[in-house]
Amino acid sequence: MLRYILKRVFYMAITLFIIASVSFFLMKMLPGSPLSVENKLSEAQQTIVLEKYGLNDPIPVQYVKYIAGLVQGDLGISFQFDNTPVTDIIMARIGPSMVLGAQALVFGTVLGILFGLVAAISHNGVLDYTSTIIAVLGTSIPSFIFAGLLQWYLAVKFEMFPVALWGTYEHTILPTIALLIFPMAISARFTRTEMLEVLGSDFITTARAKGVTEFGIIFKHGLRNALIPLVTVVGPMAVGLMTGTLVIEQIFAVPGIGEQFVTSVMVVDYPTIMGLTLFFAFLFVAIILVIDLLYVLIDPRIRLTGGES
Repeated sequence: MLRYILKRVFYMAITLFIIASVSFFLMKMLPGSPLSVENKLSEAQQTIVLEKYGLNDPIPVQYVKYIAGLVQGDLGISFQFDNTPVTDIIMARIGPSMVLGAQALVFGTVLGILFGLVAAISHNGVLDYTSTIIAVLGTSIPSFIFAGLLQWYLAVKFEMFPVALWGTYEHTILPTIALLIFPMAISARFTRTEMLEVLGSDFITTARAKGVTEFGIIFKHGLRNALIPLVTVVGPMAVGLMTGTLVIEQIFAVPGIGEQFVTSVMVVDYPTIMGLTLFFAFLFVAIILVIDLLYVLIDPRIRLTGGES
């Protein structure tokens, strides 16, 4: 197990290095500069700013300095906020995004598993068709459509929740609902499909012949085996939710990391864009490692030996 983890950590470091390098050179290929967004500075002032951030150096020199900073945990200084490290911006913005993402992931996954179980148990019944329709709608309709409907009906028309902004727990309810619909639909579809396959397996027939209760068959034998493919899907989905959904944070005016990413792109803030990209990549590769380890917890028959599962 330890050998496997160390090997994966090494691969994670290589992956992050490649992503950081590609992000750096892609940023340099973009037309314009942070100073061209609002060209209110004189040429002398622009020269001073470029010197301050090292943008006048040759690109290879800038690259070496950037990688050296990353090794030391320095993501650079933001162009938007004078002398503010990108790391501080991420730490200040990640809180709201993680709150919304965690709530959406937990509630969406749990509801999706319940819908999938009901659909599998009542196969070809009314509940099965109803759950399937809900899952199809959840994956087909964009989340910002649900966000607009939630704002109009629950916030404007019935005045049950705040329309937008960030403050109390009530402000998290509508964006959470808008975000959880997609993971709920995905979880429901995967759970239904896997449960139907598992319940039709020979070992389930043997368990019934031995007198195992229906409750034990569904939850002890069926659901546990059906969760393995679901974990693979939920992992990357968790990264997207917890690091902020760009459109939803814009709609509800949530000061999260997704909203900051959009703002950084609009003002061509190189360090913040590259820092957020690398941060997203780190969370993604880390969650993939966690998924591999969860396989062992869900199904003890899976063992990680010799660096392979």
